Amino acid sequence: MAEFTGSLASYSARWSFFTYLGAIACGTGLLALPAARAPGQPPLSVIDAAFTATSACCVTGLTVRSTAEDFSPFGQGVILLLIQLGGLGIMTITTLLLFQMGGEATVRQRAVIAETLGIKSGRGIRKLALTVLLVVLASELVGFVLLSLATWGSREPLDVVWRAAFHSVSAFCNAGFSLGDDSLVAYDDNVAINLIICGLVIVGGLGFPVLFDIASRLRRREPLWERLHMHSKLMLLGTAVLLTFGAVSFWIIEWDGILVGRPLSTRVLLGLFHSTTCRTAGFNTVDYGTLSSATLFLTILLMAIGAGPGSTGGGFKVSTFMTLLVRAGASFRGQERANFAKRTIPEQAVERATATALIFGAIAVAALVALLVVENGRLAAERPRWFLDALFECISALGTVGLSTGITAALSVPGKSVLIILMLLGRLGPITVAVALSRQRPAYQPNYPEEEPLVG
Repeated sequence: MAEFTGSLASYSARWSFFTYLGAIACGTGLLALPAARAPGQPPLSVIDAAFTATSACCVTGLTVRSTAEDFSPFGQGVILLLIQLGGLGIMTITTLLLFQMGGEATVRQRAVIAETLGIKSGRGIRKLALTVLLVVLASELVGFVLLSLATWGSREPLDVVWRAAFHSVSAFCNAGFSLGDDSLVAYDDNVAINLIICGLVIVGGLGFPVLFDIASRLRRREPLWERLHMHSKLMLLGTAVLLTFGAVSFWIIEWDGILVGRPLSTRVLLGLFHSTTCRTAGFNTVDYGTLSSATLFLTILLMAIGAGPGSTGGGFKVSTFMTLLVRAGASFRGQERANFAKRTIPEQAVERATATALIFGAIAVAALVALLVVENGRLAAERPRWFLDALFECISALGTVGLSTGITAALSVPGKSVLIILMLLGRLGPITVAVALSRQRPAYQPNYPEEEPLVG
């Protein structure tokens, strides 16, 4: 027992893993209680309760039972609590692990952390967790007030307040859970609600290093873009490019498809919301089962990229994608170094970005094969583009997105188990990688003569 607990203390990623497993287990038990289901609804099976608890705790949003119809207010409250713990907990735990708030960080580490987050000195690092908490609660409070005002009078006051609170937390945490069977389809032409949800999703997906960097520059009244750190510039530029690409491609491909007959303002709004929700948010204002194959494939790419490091979103991260893009551009021009915004990206960062993307892809491929095998002969015979639907579902789970073409509830127990594992891996991946890369004593590695393979 001592050896086991010692290993947990030595490897914080293991502690995080078991913490998440414990939260999911507690959530599963609570959701399986009779009090968690709405009157007249059938009881949840263990697999459905575990799936819902995992999806909420990992802020994914994939559902096998209706959040609005199958769960009582108590059950919905459990889901909301798991979302909040997952969204806030992942950031707090990541911050604690990355910045070693509980341990003795070296002077060099503290200097790097202070410079990255715009903190005056390393002593301010211990206040970081409290700052994260305050930012989360403040953002969700603003979203709650705005959503309440935007929907006031449409329902009973208590219902309006509850729905505003639920969707504000779900949106900022990029969870995608909604108190509507059709998500937000009923509000597809409501400008206020669409913009509020999009704002919460984008702010939650940028990541706290970016938010702290921007706040620091504004507080000091410094030139914003010139003084931002390179990571912030990569994130802001990458986010803007991906949002624009997602919206424009949706308009072009679906202009004569799902957008036919819609007013121009609604078409614009649908494209903007679609592009935003691909940032691992999981809400939808259109039926993804009716979208064209081209739109679904581009959505898969956007979901895989995801949001930013240290954020509530998943994926292999915008900064990873931008780092690889800058490195590819430099290689195409025959340059030895990857330069961006008058800074050089270290080769170690490029190597980490490459490894992250490759690991993400390898896990996705393995899960896709597993899902195709366990569901072979059942859903494959019912859906004409089953391969694309299965790939969409796997990337949505691994990227903790929550979008679906409608096959989640129809999956078998093994199929749901595959997605449960993917959601957990997608949420714990950043923590595990961060801890693995922060080791101060690398393992011994022999140095052999170099020999270059043929590439390309």
